[in-house]
Amino acid sequence: MPKPSVAELRPVVHPEGVKDRRSGEHWAGRLYMREISLRCDRYLVDTRITPNQLTYLMVVAGVLAGAALLVPGLTGALVGALLIQLYLLLDCVDGEIARWRGQTSVTGVYLDRIGHYLAEAALLVGFGLRAADLFAREGASANWMWAFLGTVAALGAILIKAETDLVDVARARSGMPAATDAAATPRSAGLAVARRAAAALKFHRLVGGVEASLLILAVAIADMIAGGLFYTRLGVAVLAGVAVLQTVLHLVSILASRRLK
Repeated sequence: MPKPSVAELRPVVHPEGVKDRRSGEHWAGRLYMREISLRCDRYLVDTRITPNQLTYLMVVAGVLAGAALLVPGLTGALVGALLIQLYLLLDCVDGEIARWRGQTSVTGVYLDRIGHYLAEAALLVGFGLRAADLFAREGASANWMWAFLGTVAALGAILIKAETDLVDVARARSGMPAATDAAATPRSAGLAVARRAAAALKFHRLVGGVEASLLILAVAIADMIAGGLFYTRLGVAVLAGVAVLQTVLHLVSILASRRLK
């Protein structure tokens, strides 16, 4: 049986609106990964692998990215960044295969969300452990403060996602339909301006898997040039600060919007 062409796959696996979702589609997906995933779909749609199995593989790739950061030097950071790209690819492919086969399910959506929580938390915890210098030179010892800050960043990343997901939980338990994108606009004009400014700066994305992996790679290169772990530790501190600040700001934004109305 001939494999479906990209032209045949596209309207089914990329229905109108998929790439335009403001909160549901990553910029890397729109920029390049959705085109790569389309080419991969051709070789997977007729196999026995299920969308949920692809989601499990996505989780494994994301968690391994965090573990890879325990490898000192540029190698660990590079492997971690590549594994996050694989994680993103599988995140695209699992839903596309499900749409092509008509196998979308609540279980698949749930596994996908759990996968994002686990993978992004693992990456940030791994970054903190990397900064702690577990494989310190003889006579030195690991500095666990950096592992703590990495864990703070991971907890913040999880809480930010939970704050978003709990909007749907609260609305469903109150018998209300899912919130629309328009409802995310704060009712206060001042908060609306602040939200637009934050969205333009996009600093909150730094704790996301793709952005964090690229930052980790950049500071690893800087440390390779300068020697030591100064830039890695600076990166951990920045991500921890961003995560804490964004956790508070995101909660305020939700409470001030129409998403709970």
